[in-house]
Amino acid sequence: MSVADPEQLLRDAFAAAVDAARPERCVPPALPPRPAGRTVVIGAGKAAASMARAVESHWDGELSGTVVTAQGHAVACERIEVIESGHPVPVEAGRRAAERVLSRVQGLGPEDLVLCLISGGGSALLPLPADGLSLEDKQSITLALLRSGATIGEINTVRRHLSRIKGGRLGAACHPARLVTLAISDVPGDDPFDIASGPTVADPTTCADALAVLDRYGIDLPAAARAALQRGDWESVKPGDGRLARAEFRVAAAPQASLEAAARVAAACGVEPVILSDRLEGEAREVGQAMAALVRRVIEQGQPYRPPCLLLSGGETTVTVRGHGCGGRNVEFLLAFGAALGPCPGVHALAGDTDGVDGMVAVAGAVWRPDTLARAAARGLDPLRFLDDNDAHTFFGALGDSLATGPTLTNVNDFRAVLIAS
Repeated sequence: MSVADPEQLLRDAFAAAVDAARPERCVPPALPPRPAGRTVVIGAGKAAASMARAVESHWDGELSGTVVTAQGHAVACERIEVIESGHPVPVEAGRRAAERVLSRVQGLGPEDLVLCLISGGGSALLPLPADGLSLEDKQSITLALLRSGATIGEINTVRRHLSRIKGGRLGAACHPARLVTLAISDVPGDDPFDIASGPTVADPTTCADALAVLDRYGIDLPAAARAALQRGDWESVKPGDGRLARAEFRVAAAPQASLEAAARVAAACGVEPVILSDRLEGEAREVGQAMAALVRRVIEQGQPYRPPCLLLSGGETTVTVRGHGCGGRNVEFLLAFGAALGPCPGVHALAGDTDGVDGMVAVAGAVWRPDTLARAAARGLDPLRFLDDNDAHTFFGALGDSLATGPTLTNVNDFRAVLIAS
């Protein structure tokens, strides 16, 4: 295959990025030695069930436990219980599952091992509200944060301080057992306390930081909860806490490795791969517009790269939902990119979430073709109107350009690839 089939190159690059982060590939090399005592597996995230199965397939000793994953992301396990729950807004099934996970680590001793399997989506899947906060409160706060344009770091700062399980509390509950967390990272920078809101690691942020985020975005909080945060009643587990002295954190898969896998696909086709960053953040539409400006420079000036080239990036952008659509970081990026670029022969693009779900829609993302604007005009579809309404999923769906993969059973966040063929 060559650049003569640009869309296939993009799809192959996306597939390679996903494959590089599949648990059956990345989990076994990260497993610790078998302990003298029991081994208990716990975890949460869109990849949690497939990670659990990878553990089962490569563990020859006694094994038990519970993991929580999103609806449609479960896989069959023999020794580890798998529970499905709602995402991205927490639901009652997740609250019960979080209680079940906590119960699994009670009464363990120093000879025992806890394997905690964490991946993107774990924050919503382990919703155990702080004392005095209801699940309904958590739901409304989460939904408001998701629509506010707050960064994932800001959102997780709030989550850690409204929880009885996040922010190191699950890790503390495992004491005195040895704790090894295996993570598939879906956050820019791979910070352990941001992956699934850091249930097993110390948290350097504070209740005051959480309040500042809520106030910055004008998000309402029950009076009793605001007072609890102001008093510091819901403080998370801090660095240096002795209960985490035997805790270890290992990143089994991360966005950079997936981008490198995609780059190898391009290179094999004679196309120069350029990894711009694995941690791009900001408003999705603004990132898309900046990408369009970069592509124009490459085409018109041959700088800073010369075609044919494939521009790759990862990270997690945000969408401030002001219209009637449901957002979706990858499709909003792509629509803003294409609208800003205009008609441009030789430019193809793909943007998708590596877990197969972009925002609240079970579609990974979409593709952009040189004739996308012409086809949209022929159907009376105004890209700027859809962009203003945060409704890019409907735009691409109407054109048949959605990227539908189904659950991939992993998650290293956003994947963006722009091919400048000539």
